[in-house]
Amino acid sequence: MELPDSIRKRLGDFSRTVLIDQKQNQPSHEENITFLGHSNDVVSSLPLQISLSFNMWFFPLWWVCEVVMLDLKYPALPEYYKFILITVLTIMTLIEAVRLYLGYAGNLQEKVPELAGFWLLSLLLQFPLVLFQLFNEAILVQPLERGIHIVLGLFILTQALSGFVALRAMVRHTENHFHLRQFDGLQELRLDQ
Repeated sequence: MELPDSIRKRLGDFSRTVLIDQKQNQPSHEENITFLGHSNDVVSSLPLQISLSFNMWFFPLWWVCEVVMLDLKYPALPEYYKFILITVLTIMTLIEAVRLYLGYAGNLQEKVPELAGFWLLSLLLQFPLVLFQLFNEAILVQPLERGIHIVLGLFILTQALSGFVALRAMVRHTENHFHLRQFDGLQELRLDQ
């Protein structure tokens, strides 16, 4: 399952704008030699992949605990919080499934737009929802809920940090290969003349 081209292009543009260090636009001499020697560097992040794997195994446990706790405290909640918590659980479940998929695809296949989407979903949607469920005492947070939200929040925070580092490395790697391909094309033109 691929992201639509328009979304991939926007996420790629976002990544290049935010993550490229403007001082380091030109590849070094060693990078030129490495590229011309056709080295295939792996820029996937091992810490990110380990965190994603643990999160993938933790997610079903989180979901079951959330459903059980919601069922137990449902009668004691005001009507509007019943609606809010069911909506938040549904949204978090969908976001987490998409987020983990994008994290895996972006990191293992070294796809910048997917990894950027993963990073944005983590920071802008999932982390605030976890914080809402962790610190809003009006929803009658139980000790089990607090524990699983702390673990999920730590996963998301770890993945956001390691995802940023991995995304930055992938963008730099892609940018360097782009510049080196241009350089290699110029060398071929000079040799042809």
